[in-house]
Amino acid sequence: MRSRALRLGASIAAGLVVAAGVLTTSPASASAAVGDDDPSVGAAAADGLVVNEVESNGDDTDWVELKNTSAAAIDLSGYSFLDDDSSHDAYVLPGGSTIAAGGYFVIDQLSATAPGFDFGLGGADTARVYDPAGDLVLRYSWTTHAAVTFGRCPDGTGDLVDTTASTKGAANDCSSPVRINEVESDGGTPGDWVELTNVGTTTVDLGGYVVEDSEDDHAYTIPAGATIAPGGFTVLDEADLGFGLGKADSARIFDPRGQLVDSYSWTAHAATTYGRNPDGTGDFAETSETTKGSANAFAGVVTAEAWPGGADERVLDDEDTFTGDLSGIDWTTSATSEDGQLWAVQNGDGLLYRLVSDGTGGWAPSNAAGTVLHYADGSGTPDAEGVTVTSDDPGAVYVSTERNNDVSSTSRPAVLRFATTDGSQATLDATEEWNLAADFPGLGANAGLEGVTWIPDSWLTAHGFADEHTGVAYSPSTYAEHGDGLFFVGVEGTASVYAYALMDGGSFQRVATIATPFAVVADVQFDPTLDALWVVCDDACSGRTALYDVTDGAFTASTVHEAPSAADRTLANEGFAISGVCASGERATFYTDDNDTDGFSLRTGTYPCTDDGGTTPGDGGATPTPTPTPGDGSTPSPTPGSGSTPTPVPVSGTTPVAPSETSLTEADRGTLTAPATARPGETITVGVGTRYAGDRVDVWLFSTPTLLGTVTVAADGTVSVTIPADAPAGEHRIVVTAADGTVIGWTTITIDPVTGELAFTGAEGLGAGALVALLLLAAGVGVLVLRRRRAGAGAGAAGVAAE
Repeated sequence: MRSRALRLGASIAAGLVVAAGVLTTSPASASAAVGDDDPSVGAAAADGLVVNEVESNGDDTDWVELKNTSAAAIDLSGYSFLDDDSSHDAYVLPGGSTIAAGGYFVIDQLSATAPGFDFGLGGADTARVYDPAGDLVLRYSWTTHAAVTFGRCPDGTGDLVDTTASTKGAANDCSSPVRINEVESDGGTPGDWVELTNVGTTTVDLGGYVVEDSEDDHAYTIPAGATIAPGGFTVLDEADLGFGLGKADSARIFDPRGQLVDSYSWTAHAATTYGRNPDGTGDFAETSETTKGSANAFAGVVTAEAWPGGADERVLDDEDTFTGDLSGIDWTTSATSEDGQLWAVQNGDGLLYRLVSDGTGGWAPSNAAGTVLHYADGSGTPDAEGVTVTSDDPGAVYVSTERNNDVSSTSRPAVLRFATTDGSQATLDATEEWNLAADFPGLGANAGLEGVTWIPDSWLTAHGFADEHTGVAYSPSTYAEHGDGLFFVGVEGTASVYAYALMDGGSFQRVATIATPFAVVADVQFDPTLDALWVVCDDACSGRTALYDVTDGAFTASTVHEAPSAADRTLANEGFAISGVCASGERATFYTDDNDTDGFSLRTGTYPCTDDGGTTPGDGGATPTPTPTPGDGSTPSPTPGSGSTPTPVPVSGTTPVAPSETSLTEADRGTLTAPATARPGETITVGVGTRYAGDRVDVWLFSTPTLLGTVTVAADGTVSVTIPADAPAGEHRIVVTAADGTVIGWTTITIDPVTGELAFTGAEGLGAGALVALLLLAAGVGVLVLRRRRAGAGAGAAGVAAE
């Protein structure tokens, strides 16, 4: 850890003021400094300013919402914000930041389009707000992520509790989490019925709730003792209700106080049932089948299924074996153990661990202190988030990173190669780096590469994998000196997976973009036994995982799994690995908890298998995971492809045809959602609609039709595409077409010119020399000691803010 947060001494004259968002301190409060802590300070200030809502496992960014409960506006210019780590650079609110009487002000995390704080909020963390004098005025701590957000109920005045829905910049949602989820109005089994679900995080007592149809005198009061668990379902049959549901009718539910909680109306019977998509939170639509008492089903939508393996995840490591921030993990075979071996990385301090089995179910690192990782020149602390090994390079381990923790506000999404077979070295310098930043302009420093895995070319070609770069079937010889496979990386900030050919010398080429149904991609893992790719979300998605198969050339989600039923879904399980060894019908799964909950970072579960103990991959012809061979640590050269250039094989299906100008009618305008502005090279999210979930669509940029990608619509009805780096500035149109070329919709977007400047982040937007000059100019006297970043990122950040 380097020097603490910036402290301005009493020698700085009284003339120092807040200028260009730079925090200064007056002599009157020389003893106060941003970074000082006082646990006695609460979440409400005397002037009416309160911490009103906190998002620490954000699907997009972490943030803290302030509310002004007073009758007068409050000037927040020069206020600063920190988490529990005083070595982080405080985010200084710029001049002009005000909060109206009764209004809201969001202190947001840095993103590609807006300034903000450049650290994450963890599962156990603190939000601290300081006034311009450096005095701590607001402080709120929590010990675990909220399932939704922590918010005051009632809004502005109540205790901070887990809310029903995130309401960034608006009044908190303190309503009942009970929702109508599915309705049968046309004589089901044994009659009409209404299904309820609980979108909250705690069990709800339904006693006293009242269910009605469209007529007030048709009312059924749920008896005492009836409960509904979080994510659970309760069905009220016609025999219980005492009335049926008509062709044109409504279902309404009221809480015991008589307040309307939820309602749904329809004008005709559904052929099946009406249900929410997704369960509990989405709009109602006609289901593909009746799912009374269970998750709703819709055509083209992959519905989350129960985990097929063991119900729990048990702790593997002794308490305090790791110091927190254990993030990525990978399983591989071993020459010395039938159980294989594990590689794991810790992000905050850039450590690599090799874990070995004791043969009785226990695992521990063979290098207890961990191997310290550096960049090729021996400097820096790579924010190690994911790890993998390859069969074409058995003397190396590959690590994915978000940034250099010594320069923690700058994005450096990279894959690093380290030459080792057993992790016995005290330190390792990277022998190769593939910095993918050019592919992700504007990507936040805490939103980069979370997971990495490697898939052999032989498997990809055998399964008909398509190369989106060339537009034809993937041919390994297209990418000379890339080795014998592709690297797949999961990017936290885009919630997508990308396939890359990594060539000698640090060059690379993106080969595919894979959309996911998740808010966050925490890890990726190739599974040759299942002939599938695991895509993993952490506590931001309650521990869900998805299996992807290659369909029509593209990786497509075939199954989405819930977390094991008895597992703690709030664990920040950023790493996932699965053993290739089948024993007694089970394969071991491994999870790494970035938060080191209760002092434990490593857990294991099970997944069913049918092999009688072998590690033979599935029938796809995949190259088995390698057994590292001890050697001298030299860097072997990847074996290039054959060098021949075969005739390209067209991918199955037709080549997308750009829609004509005349097909872009006003009737189709506005049926999509997209950002109003974007920058060349930026990845954007386009809302197509949940009715297209699971469909393959083509996304175009007009005026000159440019195909941005052929992608699968996620379960939430969105797709992610990247604006070309050479896209001209000005107004354009985003157009989405169906597989048959039909225009689904279009909307306008403005491409901002490239300025080459990073988003302004308060004092960090100025160079060190400029900052000194500015403050000395304002003061006319004094010497400023510049604060410096610590060597590692703060521990505990998870979700989108995961370290």
